[in-house]
Amino acid sequence: MESRRASRRRARPSRRRPLLVTLLVTAAVAGATAAGTVYVRGQADGGGHAVSSPSASASDAGPDAASASGSGEASVEPATDASVDRGEALAAAMKGIALPDGVRVSVAVLDVDSGEHAEYGDAAFDTASIVKVDILAALLLQAQDADRSLTAREKTYATAMIENSDNASASALWDTIGRADGLDAANKRFGLTATQGGDGPLWGLTQTTSADQLLLLQQVFGEGTAAGDPLLNEASRSYLQGLMGNVETDQSWGVSAAAGSASAAYALKNGWLARSTTGLWDVNSVGRITAAGGDHCLVAVLSEGHTTQAKGIAVVEAAARAAVGVLAGAA
Repeated sequence: MESRRASRRRARPSRRRPLLVTLLVTAAVAGATAAGTVYVRGQADGGGHAVSSPSASASDAGPDAASASGSGEASVEPATDASVDRGEALAAAMKGIALPDGVRVSVAVLDVDSGEHAEYGDAAFDTASIVKVDILAALLLQAQDADRSLTAREKTYATAMIENSDNASASALWDTIGRADGLDAANKRFGLTATQGGDGPLWGLTQTTSADQLLLLQQVFGEGTAAGDPLLNEASRSYLQGLMGNVETDQSWGVSAAAGSASAAYALKNGWLARSTTGLWDVNSVGRITAAGGDHCLVAVLSEGHTTQAKGIAVVEAAARAAVGVLAGAA
């Protein structure tokens, strides 16, 4: 992992708390098995062009991924009228993204300022490294329960796990929280109903849905929670948000592509994983971005079945732009 870091931007979460939402888009299925991925944060792209994914360092995830042109940018049906069904508008927009055979994509999005949302599908995916956010959220909740702060060692692991996507640190904290049992117990309290921790040491094979990832983001950012205040207190949320806002800048792709400008604040974690039985890639991205109109959106994109990581990145970015564009009514 490259040690030098460019200037970073911290996300500035809104204090408003509208309703939870999800939207998922599915194509054909492909699966397999393996572990370990990488999280990323990158420069925002305002959209409005054919999708092209920046390069990303594979680091602890495997082979380097080259830059690639994506499948085409979706044509987004404006959805500013209350009579427009956001789910239908998103489904129409996703038709503009040329998904290759065998690729499956799931998207969840929430505009936390307007409360707008869309909903489509309910497929489950491997988390790959996006589970690292969940691991740290579970650890912070356990620490709150014990009325203690994280230890110096836990903070060292947490920083490396989120900012550098260090897998050894993730494994250490996975053991600390009690592996799948600890993760599942925390997620039950967070309201996640379709996420199940991976077997034994295989945290990267945790199963989740984009709907659950959106719920987790609401806990992390304290926005749009459906049932009162988030369980993570302000100190825990600020800590996790800060790490997500400082992920290595050379990992420059993901939901940030749907941000309204290159200077817009965003915080994210990405993951990618080449499955050992097929060689096909899981590519995921979750986070918070500022859209073109200035509204703040929580976005989760999960995908699998890509022949290369770069192609997966392009699809993830196109899906994020389509989802945010539908809510914003942007063409």
